[in-house]
Amino acid sequence: MKKFFIQTFGCQMNVYDGQRIAAMLTARGLSRTQNVADADIIILNTCAVRAKATDKVFSALGRIRRQKKPDALFGIVGCVARESGADAFRRIPELNFVLGPQSYHKLPQVLENPDAKLLNIDLGGLEKFDELPRMEHSPAVAYVPIQEGCDHCCTYCIVPYTRGREVSRRFANVIDDCRHAADTGAVEICFLGQNVNGYKYTDNDGRKYRLSDLIRAAAALPRIQRIRFTSSYPTEMTDDLIEMFRTEPKLLPFLNMPIQSGSPNVLTRMNRPYSLDLYIDIINKLHDARPDIQISSDFIVGFPGESDEDFNQTLEIARRIKYINSYSFKYSPRPHTAAALMPDQVPETIKAARLAILDAELNEIQRSFNEACIGKTMPCLYEGPDKTGRHLVYRTPYMQQCIVPANDAAPQMADIKVTAANKASLRGEFAD
Repeated sequence: MKKFFIQTFGCQMNVYDGQRIAAMLTARGLSRTQNVADADIIILNTCAVRAKATDKVFSALGRIRRQKKPDALFGIVGCVARESGADAFRRIPELNFVLGPQSYHKLPQVLENPDAKLLNIDLGGLEKFDELPRMEHSPAVAYVPIQEGCDHCCTYCIVPYTRGREVSRRFANVIDDCRHAADTGAVEICFLGQNVNGYKYTDNDGRKYRLSDLIRAAAALPRIQRIRFTSSYPTEMTDDLIEMFRTEPKLLPFLNMPIQSGSPNVLTRMNRPYSLDLYIDIINKLHDARPDIQISSDFIVGFPGESDEDFNQTLEIARRIKYINSYSFKYSPRPHTAAALMPDQVPETIKAARLAILDAELNEIQRSFNEACIGKTMPCLYEGPDKTGRHLVYRTPYMQQCIVPANDAAPQMADIKVTAANKASLRGEFAD
């Protein structure tokens, strides 16, 4: 039996893509291996959101070409493929295929014609969702894409180039995917999109659907117990969606809503057209609808022209909102973006220093929240054993990792009492 190796980098959309690629190849009779040297087809499923991510991909490609079998098929899919295009073949001549994020469903062509070089980085539309075979088994958490691309065109972001402009899937198709996932093992649905709360679909009868409609329909599936979505854009956080946090108990009390910067001047240069007052008003509405809701965010430090005062405003918003889990990065110039051409690029030393300060602040906020959970009992979803095999890993409604001693049973959902905490995780025990 032929084997395939796949390594996924980046966001949860890439995780979904990796799952579908694996299911597609398994359906064609291949088995998965974790050993590159054993693989007959090697796939790197890539992310291009930062220069470091792209560099990491080409570094891995360099290692793999020395490790792989001489006749193994070898290529990249995803955003780095779209960004690099034919230049990837020049950099790594051994590559057999370079497929963009909307083209990976064409991988069977590689298997059928292994001697050809396959390049397809067309943005296309939603064809891949129609052509991909269904997964026979769903993991407990089913990632369900509802739209791809983004129309906001933030000046630092390469997504409109690598994933294209926004396009939303048919409402009926999304719910059909949710139903199939529930029927084959899922208990949690995570709706995905580069601008997930910008989902808009109008059917042939003129009926309009939003993300709130998808949440309501998915919640009606008896097996589904948890629902969440990522990643959201502040101005798309409409009142109907906020109201879902009040009325739908299956919707987790946790939301990732990136602010990127606390400086109005930086937000303007980023082309993120919302005020801090609007952002804070949305947070207040969310807390009114669901008092126990917690927020996470994304931050970029060292954006072109960012002053010390701009950075201090980012620290202030982090302290005010008290984000319980955030992702923070140094600004990374990306090709095809306006920010890469801006003057006043911030030196790397300043970016690194600011990132260290922000990370220390965010880590302390996260630690404080985790410690505040000690003594609480929460319904948690089983994720799997830890690396030692002596513990089980669960996820709380706030997406914290909670580690409990292993026992003979590992219920898929369990009430767990938190007994200890640190910045990174919780410890707990099964509640009586």
